[in-house]
Amino acid sequence: MDIPAEDAAVASAFERLYAAFRRITPREQLSLTAASTLARLERHGPQRLCDLHAPEGVTQPAMTQLITRLERDGLASRGSDPADGRAVLVSVTDAGREAVARRRAARATAISAVLRKLPEEDRAVITAALPALDHVSELLP
Repeated sequence: MDIPAEDAAVASAFERLYAAFRRITPREQLSLTAASTLARLERHGPQRLCDLHAPEGVTQPAMTQLITRLERDGLASRGSDPADGRAVLVSVTDAGREAVARRRAARATAISAVLRKLPEEDRAVITAALPALDHVSELLP
């Protein structure tokens, strides 16, 4: 399949941004997968354990272990699914929300410092692109 050059350039730019974002992410006790899982639970609400592993790119047993650690650390909790008492729903706790908020704040501080170094025109273009970037993120798994 031939990929248009513009699409390849966008993919390459996203890859560089992802790597840069990883570099500025605080190195706390949370792994990238743990932080991403907590953020997903925060955004989308409680989810079944079996529905969390695929979007995070890990196996179901690995997700089960991760949720066990997050629960032990007070960042997530498990409860029964009111629609199906046999299923388990995982929720983010207040402490988990605070951990996600700390990571976001640290990244926002780092990004803000970089954005202030850009010309106003570049900042305006980035700001104007935010709705499209949000749409892209919604379309990705």
